[in-house]
Order: sequence, then C-alpha cells, then structure tokens
Amino acid sequence: MSRPALLSTINDLFLRVSQASNPRAVLWQDEFGHWLPISSDQIYQRARTLGRALQSLGVGRGDRVILISENRWEWAVSDFAILGIGAVNVPIYPTLTGEQISVLIEDAGARVAIVSSRQQYDKLAAVRDNTPLKHILVMDAIEGATGATRFSELLADADARGAERDQKFDELMQSVEPNDLATLIYTSGTTGEPKGVMLTHGNIAANQNFCAADYQFNTEDSCISFLPLSHITARALDYIMFGSGAQVVYCTFFDKLPQAMREVKPTVFVGVPRVYEKIRQAVEQKSSGSAVKKRMLSWALSTGARFADTVYAGERPGAMRWKLANKLVYAKVQEAFGGRVRFFISGGAPLGIDTAKWFASAGIAVWEGYGLTETSPVIALNSPAAQRMGSVGKPLPNVELKFEEDGELLCRGPFIFKGYWEKPAATAECFDGEGWFRTGDIAHLDKDGFLYITDRKKELLKTSGGKLVAPQPIENKLKNSRLVGQVALVGDKHKFISALISPNFAALEEWAAAHGIVVKDRRELVAESSVIGLYADVVREANSTLASFESIKRFRVVAEEWTQETGELTPSMKLKRRVVNDRYAAEIAEIYADEATAHA
Repeated sequence: MSRPALLSTINDLFLRVSQASNPRAVLWQDEFGHWLPISSDQIYQRARTLGRALQSLGVGRGDRVILISENRWEWAVSDFAILGIGAVNVPIYPTLTGEQISVLIEDAGARVAIVSSRQQYDKLAAVRDNTPLKHILVMDAIEGATGATRFSELLADADARGAERDQKFDELMQSVEPNDLATLIYTSGTTGEPKGVMLTHGNIAANQNFCAADYQFNTEDSCISFLPLSHITARALDYIMFGSGAQVVYCTFFDKLPQAMREVKPTVFVGVPRVYEKIRQAVEQKSSGSAVKKRMLSWALSTGARFADTVYAGERPGAMRWKLANKLVYAKVQEAFGGRVRFFISGGAPLGIDTAKWFASAGIAVWEGYGLTETSPVIALNSPAAQRMGSVGKPLPNVELKFEEDGELLCRGPFIFKGYWEKPAATAECFDGEGWFRTGDIAHLDKDGFLYITDRKKELLKTSGGKLVAPQPIENKLKNSRLVGQVALVGDKHKFISALISPNFAALEEWAAAHGIVVKDRRELVAESSVIGLYADVVREANSTLASFESIKRFRVVAEEWTQETGELTPSMKLKRRVVNDRYAAEIAEIYADEATAHA
C-alpha cells in the first residue's frame, strides 16, 4: 500500500480529510445516547463556516483563539476552522478554574474564545472583564448567555452546502506556511508555572509524517477520542486517525468510556498508563470476590507469562494451554476494550515494565511511546515493525538524539517547538549551545537502537549518602497493587527513601467491609492497624525487587485520593511532586523526625 504524500502543514491534513468523501469520519453521541455519524463533507462545511464567522469577528492570521471544551466533534471543527484561517489555537483544559483560565487568556492576548457548555461560559463570564476577551462562542444551545454566540446559529446552513468547495477558503488554508504558529499549548508541568509551548504547522506535520507510519491505520479502523484534546498526545492521535481515513469517535466524559468501548468496539486504543493500571486493578478486584475466579486468573496469568514475549511481538501463541486460557480469561479482558482492538498504545507517562508484562501475560501487547509537548509530541514509539518490552521503542527516522554525561536525553529535528510564548529566558534554558533540546529525561539506547527512559532528571532523589534513586519505576511497582491509587516517593537529601500512598479507596473500602472494619471516615480507615499492615505487605513485595539503597524504609497511607481536580495530578495523570511535597510537608517531617538516630 502506497503512503500518502507528506504533510507540510495541518491544513494539508484537513484538505485530505475534506476530500475523502467519508460518510462516517466522526461518530458522536447525542443526549439520548445514540451514536451519530458526521461525514467528511460536513466537517469541511462546518469548519469553513466557522472560519468565516471568526474572520467576521476580526480574527486574522496569527491571532490567538481560546478553545475550552471536552472531546466532541465541535472541538475538531473549531480546531480546523482556527488553523484554516491562519489563526492560532490555544486549547485550555476545561477542568481549570476561571481564575486560572483568565491568566492564560491574558498571557496569550486572545480576544475570542470558543467554549463547550454553560459551565465553561459561566467561568469565562465571571472573569472576562479582567481579560482582553471581546467575543465568546458557545457550542451548546444555552439560554441567557450575555455577549455570546451559539454554534447552532453560526452553523445553521453549513450542511446544506454538501460537497461544494469554497475556493477562497481553500486558498487561504493553502497560504499558511510550515513556519506559521499553529498552537499555543500551556503545559502546567509537574513543577513551576504554566508556559505556552509554541508549535508550528511544520512541527506537527513533521511528526505526523512518521510517528505512526508502521501502523498503517486505514478506513476500517476506529479510535475513541477520550484523552483531553488540550494535551498534544490526544490531539496528535486524532490527526493521525483523520489522516488515515479512520473513524474518530468522541467520548465526552471519561466515566462513559467503558460503555463507549462496548458499543463502538474500537480497533485502536490509546491510553495513558493510569487507564491501563485502572483496568488491571478492575480485573483483579473482580476476580478477588471468588476463590475460583482468583485461582483462574492466577493460572491464566502464569500460563500467559510463558508466552508474553510472543504476544508482545504482536503474534498469537499456538500452544493449546494458551488458547484455553485465552478463551476462559484473556478474551474477557479484551472484551473490556470492546473485543476488537488490534493495537494498544500507551503514552503520556512511563507505563512501567510490570504493567506491560501483566497485559502481555493477559494476551494483550501494550506498545509504549515517548515524547513531550515540546516535541509535537512523539520522539520514539514501539510498533508492529519493531518493539521491545520496557523500552519506548525506536526513535522516529527524522529524530536526532544525543546524551549528556549525566544521561540526559537531548534531541534535534523539525518537530522541536519554536520556544515558550514570550519567555525567551525559559526558551534559552532548554536548549544547549548547538540548538539541541534538553528533554529533562534520563535515558539510554540499547545496542539495537531501542530507547529507554529511566526518569525525569529533576525528579531524581539523591539520598544524603549520595545515592541517586529514580522514583517512577518504584512507584509503578507499588501501583501494581489494586489497593494503591497513587504513590509519591520522598527522601531527597535524607538518609533513606519513604513513600506517601494514596489508596484506591474503592478496593480498600471493599476489603475493609469484608473484614468487618467499621469507621466513620477515611482518616480513621487509613489509621487502622490492619490497614497499615495491609500496605506494609504491598511495600514489602515491592522492596523484594529493589536494591537496599532504593527500598522504601517507611511509608504513610494518606486519607485523600489524589486527582487532577484536587491538584496532585496533571491533566495527563502525572504526579505533581511539588504540590504533594507541600501538601504533606508535616507528614514528611514526621517520617524523618528521628532520622539522625534511625537505621538507614
């Protein structure tokens, strides 16, 4: 099968989509739960109409437009419309507060915002006087939204144009250059203040041309878009699906994902590691209610472990015992994803070798990739052509890599961002003297060219004895337990490593009920001696695979569940260590109160 022509801009991609004559380019769910298709012609007409509307509001080339929305067809149409007229899409996470959003609007200097719902409109309405905002467009048909225009009014006649082309709009799209700014993505990061990552059309197009070439997605494929589109990983994935002629299925709310997978039965599934961890925990929790089911799962995983390498290579083992385990157990795990997925991919954060092994033992190859917002995003990716468990795959062909003496990965290529919006000092800081981008990640290549990421350079813990400890692999080991929600290792500049553990309260409370433990709240629950003993076993199991200097000597089980909403996690489910360290400063101080006399 011949490869499509290389893209120079995202508008090249949109033109490809608009000319595809695909009657089911998009699938979305209405208020009654019905799945409805949108054709490629409709996407073009709606984006073209919205683009014209934005121009009438004074939006021109290089102007920034705020986009605050959950995953829905209007997000894609807004994106294509903004980029089509040469403007800049500034996507903002819909979970941010009005005050947080106002800071970003002010920084971007945006005069127009597109929002999804009453909730998002109300947030903007409360702060708009403190921002440069002049116009708000709302996707939902809400009433009483002063100074706002509804999509239903703007797009009323769009679909009636059928396959008609707007030559001037097409020429405007084609006039956009690869070096033109396409998007400002504000990355909250795990530390520090938000910075606007400037990605050009050429940056994203260069990544699109190679990042998924080995997968050969096609018109028979479908993928559920549920990861936040404000994050470059989810957005790049949608672009790949659109460009391959595959169907993009919008799941607006994460809690509807299991139902969407059952109903839509996607062929491609891309998730952050926490999604895979939650599915693993759900499988183990479901089997724990019955001794027979628990033994069955244990037997199936033990059997599957012998064939994990074969599964990870994308092949189906021929052994009878594997086929039996597949019929009895693995097929049920695959059914949780809809039963038709042919490619499972993980990105956004380190997957962890234990999670990869568990899924391979359950008949599922989860191929991991790696990249950053600043790299548009993919640097390396396991694929059908080449994969190695534990690695993040081989670097893309248009990527150059080098390593500093301390192991930090630096890279260079056409996908590297332009810089941070109006932050020249921060921009200069992340490039070396020869223009290589500093990823901030510790990494190495093996002899066969597979890339391995050890940890974030700034997150490495250094004990007072001088030992460097990478926290993420150890945290991932602890998160293999269904009782663990999140973990934060602490111990920088201390004699020994300790851990703060935020439980998976659904599993813990079920365990407590089964053991007759009655408490009035979660604070009492985590203080129970039997609960502390339970987590001591989890820590002990993780320690059995660790060197002495990196093993966890002490831990605290906290009474709070860490989430994006409560501030401990980024929207891509990464731990905000600074937030956790600040919030639990008293607990950490207590852990190390007798450090001087404690046995390390």
